[in-house]
Amino acid sequence: MRAIAISAFGADPELIEVPEPEPRPGEILVRLRAAGYNPVDTKIAGGAMKGVMSPAFPLIMGQDGAGVVTAVGGEVSRFRPGDEVYGRFSHPARGLGSYAEYAVAAEDGPVARMPKGMTPEQAAAVPTATGTAWDVVEAARIDEGQTVLIVGATGGVGQSAIQLAALRGARVIATAAPADEDLVRGFGAAETVDRDRAAEQVRAAHPDGIDAVLELVSPAGATGPAEALLRPGGVICSIVHALDPDALAARELRGVNVINHPTPQVLTNLADLIDAGRLRVRVEAQVPLERAPAELREIAGRRARGKTVFLL
Repeated sequence: MRAIAISAFGADPELIEVPEPEPRPGEILVRLRAAGYNPVDTKIAGGAMKGVMSPAFPLIMGQDGAGVVTAVGGEVSRFRPGDEVYGRFSHPARGLGSYAEYAVAAEDGPVARMPKGMTPEQAAAVPTATGTAWDVVEAARIDEGQTVLIVGATGGVGQSAIQLAALRGARVIATAAPADEDLVRGFGAAETVDRDRAAEQVRAAHPDGIDAVLELVSPAGATGPAEALLRPGGVICSIVHALDPDALAARELRGVNVINHPTPQVLTNLADLIDAGRLRVRVEAQVPLERAPAELREIAGRRARGKTVFLL
């Protein structure tokens, strides 16, 4: 089968031929139709997890994908051949990932039936980014009537976070460049602010403070201005582990470093929202697999306004 893989950490991604994997007991084999790109894919390939994971090389890149179950291992009862599924397909110890024509997943792992209203290309864009948005909104305990600032609102996680927070009845303030204001308002943002002047603009509009900040991009040491916008008892969540929860607690604020761990139930919940037309995922680019190595060299330098998927 064709796959995009690296021969070692830091090596250039290449289109190669590798054997089709076989499902083990408790696993399903999926003929993937699309694989979703996430920034963590290139970070892992570059060696960000070196010393933490011990993958087999060549290592097929990617985690997110969507396709059709073609075979099942022993003791599998939740899925059967012909089921359309989406989720995360990553087994570094076996050198397996989602940038390939076939992938395996544990039956009880982060995989669910594909939303009926979506194509594989759209569904492959959902698991990590929209799953992370779900987790961060849950961690912040967003509720009706709250005012929430989303920093990094134009990316894949941010676009879904806007929608999920708005669905809970929150008033969403989104950071956005002037060219992106219509984009984020289309997803449900009630206000927009310039990211470089966000603290100043939010404070002017909400002098009594806001309830929550969803920090999707700022690194450690750079979240202070956003923290200062919170009223006592407010919450700030980071998806890049940028917060010191103990220091925030001393200031009567709640800080949560959110780590995405998608579950079958979360993926099912997202599928239900998508099927109902209450959640949209914007695919910005669809790239044939043979062009993936070149795309991966260029994508890190571009500002995302949606998701990129590879066609398999």
